[in-house]
Amino acid sequence: MRISLKWLSEYVPLILPAKSLAERLTVAGVKVERMISQGDGWEGVRVAEVLDVKPHPNADRLRLVTVDVNQVERPTVVCGASNVAVGQKVAFATVGTRLRDGHTGEPTVLKAAVIRGVESAGMVCSERELGLSEEHEGILVLPEDAPVGDPLGEYLGDTIFELEVTPNRPDHLSMLGVAWETAAQTHVKVK
Repeated sequence: MRISLKWLSEYVPLILPAKSLAERLTVAGVKVERMISQGDGWEGVRVAEVLDVKPHPNADRLRLVTVDVNQVERPTVVCGASNVAVGQKVAFATVGTRLRDGHTGEPTVLKAAVIRGVESAGMVCSERELGLSEEHEGILVLPEDAPVGDPLGEYLGDTIFELEVTPNRPDHLSMLGVAWETAAQTHVKVK
């Protein structure tokens, strides 16, 4: 069973750091087998808004995408994704950011590049490049309420607990059941 701490916090106040909470739950019989930190490697990735999309002058399948990163920076990048559109909120990585290579899946550092004669000052990221999934056919489109300029790790980052649920505790097969157990172990009330 996987438990998102962001989602869990909607039911119960999380007053302990993730590691301490995992230890307390494990001692109480809810074994936390693994903690997954989503967003730890996203330094340099911010929420951006697509301001303009134009065709690349020297390539049919590429586009020039201008994004608003923080009301001051408006870099233009070369993008091959077909699902990019004006007004979307996207994950934008600056030069020097560590990402996964979209083709090989290997870790890489994003470098400034000239692609078919046009300088690309960063990257609009797919889920695979961020390590969220193996999806690489298009860019990751964020919800409309995503705050432009915020670090992606603050917006999308989360800690996931992988729980080993024993047959005698089926109540731990739901978010609310784990919330009740968390409340009992930390002496707080469930919302």
